Amino acid sequence: MLSKTEAIVLHSIKYGERKIIVDMFTRQQGRLSFIVPLPKSVHGKLKKQYFQPLSLLTIECDIKPQAQLQKLHDAAILTPLSSLLCDPTKLSISLFLSEFLYHALKGEQQNTALFDYVLSSILWLDNRERDYANFHLVFLMRLSRFLGFYPNLEERGNTSLGNEGREDTVYFDLRAASFCAAPPLHRDFLMPEEASMLKLMMRMDYPNLHLFRMNRLQRNRCIEVALQFYRLHLPDFPDLRSLEVLRELWG
Repeated sequence: MLSKTEAIVLHSIKYGERKIIVDMFTRQQGRLSFIVPLPKSVHGKLKKQYFQPLSLLTIECDIKPQAQLQKLHDAAILTPLSSLLCDPTKLSISLFLSEFLYHALKGEQQNTALFDYVLSSILWLDNRERDYANFHLVFLMRLSRFLGFYPNLEERGNTSLGNEGREDTVYFDLRAASFCAAPPLHRDFLMPEEASMLKLMMRMDYPNLHLFRMNRLQRNRCIEVALQFYRLHLPDFPDLRSLEVLRELWG
């Protein structure tokens, strides 16, 4: 039975001479992989340019629960991205986000709140003309809430993190995703200076991210910490090849 759903393209790879395998995150079915035949002419329905990273589509497919590769019957652009795939800086961010999501959403089932968050984030970045240097930091930090390991703002011992005079002595346990008054008995934690940096990241959202000024070294350290956090909470989360390009932005 054919069904329609909105989808976000995460990754595509050539398969043989006239096919590609496309991984998508869909609103109705969660993460799916498709075998897509490429058209022999410019008049074909499934155009190769539809399957660029983070493209937003409406697709028609016949889902077979036991199949590893689903058949895609039709696809159309849901919302054109006017700048994300053209502007060099935004393109670098989009390549990083698509690689990140490709690994972070493996095995993800239907989660409409998560889908809407990713969709709205892509549209926000596409429509933003300037002051989006901290976008990827906000995106990664907020995404962890939907995956179940957003940092706990309460310090261990039932003491609020917001108490005055304590921020310079608070550590962050990356494994437990919580702040603590003393370093844990393992190496996966942040010293107080970087724990306060994480708290700063948690205060950022899309409307206010332009108010938080960072230099390139600070921003790169933030993304390294965020990815370390994800590697601890998601099985087999790898090093990202696109990270090096992202590090060179906003020098």
